[in-house]
Amino acid sequence: MARYVKRNGQWVSLTTGETLLTEEQRLQPIACPTILSDIEPYRSPVDGRVVGSRSARRDDLKRNGCVEYEPSMSPTKGKIKNKAFAAKRGLQVSEEFR
Repeated sequence: MARYVKRNGQWVSLTTGETLLTEEQRLQPIACPTILSDIEPYRSPVDGRVVGSRSARRDDLKRNGCVEYEPSMSPTKGKIKNKAFAAKRGLQVSEEFR
């Protein structure tokens, strides 16, 4: 078990002389890996094949000439422009398109 002593106002290892982390260093977030679970299987809306993993999803998108949805790709940036669409769904047309 490591033993520490206080020298010059800081705790240091008795055997190595290394200082313990300062209060500021202890409050820093610790970098650790993130593990994402795999996706639930679903049928591709384009060709009906079952997609059961992230790699299968990438392959399905590539095979069918599709891309992952990004709101920034939309010409209206996700804002509602069509009055009939908005009325049918109980939404309002965005200010810029009134």
